[in-house]
Amino acid sequence: MRALKRILTGICMMAVMMTMVMPVKVQAESVDAAALIDEELLVPPAVTSENNTAPTFKAGEAKEWKLIIHNNNNNTSLTNVRIEPKLGDTNEEWPFKTEWQDYGQTIGEIAAGSTGAVSFTFEQREDVPTSRYTLLFNVSAVSESGQKLETSQRFYVNTTAKPEEKPAPSQDNGDQSSNEPSSVPGDDIDMLSADAGGFSNGGVSGGGSDSGSSSVPRVIVTGFTTDPAEVRAGSNFVLTIHLRNTSKKTGVKNMLFDLNAPTEGSDEQTVAPAFLPASGSSSIYLDGIKADGTADISIQLNAKADLLQKPYSVDLSMKYEDAEGSQIDASSSLSIPVKQDARFEFSDFEISPESISVGDEANVMCSLYNLGRIKLYNVKATFEGACIEKEEVFVGNVESGASASIDAMLEGAKATGGPAKVTMTVSYEDEAGKISTTEKELQLEVMEAMESDMMTGGMEIMEEEKSFPVLPVVMLVVIIIVIVVVVVIMKKRKKKQKLNEEEGLLDELDRPSEDER
Repeated sequence: MRALKRILTGICMMAVMMTMVMPVKVQAESVDAAALIDEELLVPPAVTSENNTAPTFKAGEAKEWKLIIHNNNNNTSLTNVRIEPKLGDTNEEWPFKTEWQDYGQTIGEIAAGSTGAVSFTFEQREDVPTSRYTLLFNVSAVSESGQKLETSQRFYVNTTAKPEEKPAPSQDNGDQSSNEPSSVPGDDIDMLSADAGGFSNGGVSGGGSDSGSSSVPRVIVTGFTTDPAEVRAGSNFVLTIHLRNTSKKTGVKNMLFDLNAPTEGSDEQTVAPAFLPASGSSSIYLDGIKADGTADISIQLNAKADLLQKPYSVDLSMKYEDAEGSQIDASSSLSIPVKQDARFEFSDFEISPESISVGDEANVMCSLYNLGRIKLYNVKATFEGACIEKEEVFVGNVESGASASIDAMLEGAKATGGPAKVTMTVSYEDEAGKISTTEKELQLEVMEAMESDMMTGGMEIMEEEKSFPVLPVVMLVVIIIVIVVVVVIMKKRKKKQKLNEEEGLLDELDRPSEDER
């Protein structure tokens, strides 16, 4: 009997210990999961050029360039923030003089939601042509929890070639020979910035004598314009070229111009010139230009729809005659920048739950699909509405043909009488750093806080019911029932045994009386 009691007592103690250990384990797992979620929400610092400009450098001149570093995390500061440019392996990747092995700079700490600044001083090499360069900077930082955050960012700079030295002017009363550069303002500028386009003038060949002189009249390009100002891939535009006859005494006539654009395309079916005449041919005729005169020629062109966003060089060949009818050949080139429109779509919103109480949060998710031919830089989504607290989510860069997820937690701020409008504003930058925005709306219902408390209480009750240790309690009840049954049976047996003994004694007392009879 004592051994049975000991076994039952041990089983009861084991059941009680199981019920005490299980909730602690569940609570520890939930805390670890929450900490993991917080770590995943951290984003690396973003870097922008001051005033969002692409600096222009000149050969042999040192220039300071200021970059702004943004901490887009709302709840954590960043330490050991470091930004360093990648110098590349060849001169084509790095247009500046390399005087140091490492140009990296470090900022001690940037508070949550704040910015910091660093300045670099670079000197352009004298052998660098007029062009646009893409520079890559590596950025790293450490969060308060010790997590290291790293990213890379591209920036654009414009370079200006070293001006060519001009020989002494000729003694031909203003005419310029074919091997002398023009002294017309702007003729010594080969290229403008990449976004504005540019031009360059080649040499002149042919021609006869001019009053006994061997010089020939030279026609140059002094500039060009496009209508519209920005050339979009797949659209028509009017190209107007500005010309000037640099000869002071000789006019030119019977002028024929021909435009030749580069061939673009990935296969035989798509290969075609980048620019084609919208109607007619690519040749332009002009009667003539008087001595020291100017003139414009225009042509309507169509930009190929699948062109990448970059400048395209167009060769302009010129044939004309001088006063004696001798034919002269000349050439120039134009650089026409082409823009690609950003094209993207959003998926439907996934809202969980679709209605919340004041102070509670709803998870809103959607996907961004980049359907265009350009990369989207520094994509950021901002959620605003009268019923919620403002929320910003940094997405990052989205490559052409790729997708990105927008995931935000929206906190209820004011109760509504039903579903209310919330606006998501997505901003992004193109290769030139120009910021564009687009909007998408969603519906969210926010209820009073009392209803939220009731719902929360109900959820807590459900969670408690789900977490209640049913199996150990059932085992304990069964054990108690068994103990009670055993005790009752034993008492009944003892009572019955006692009654039997009493009856035996009575029988023995009754026997003598029977014998006496």
